[in-house]
Amino acid sequence: MYDHLELELARARQRVKRAELFLTRASEMLDEERGVGISLALCCRIRSEQTRLAEARSRLRHIDPKTH
Repeated sequence: MYDHLELELARARQRVKRAELFLTRASEMLDEERGVGISLALCCRIRSEQTRLAEARSRLRHIDPKTH
């Protein structure tokens, strides 16, 4: 049981970190002048990743309520 909980916590933390990393990279790319088409696609992807990040954080809090 303990191993399963640790594995789930590790997965949840990894999802949060991945989503945070993507958002950082996408925001940096958005700051560059890449054209309107690319900017629109990045904005859409950023919104999607923000949702994914919120879900990952929620799951992490569900698994370990002490996590902020």
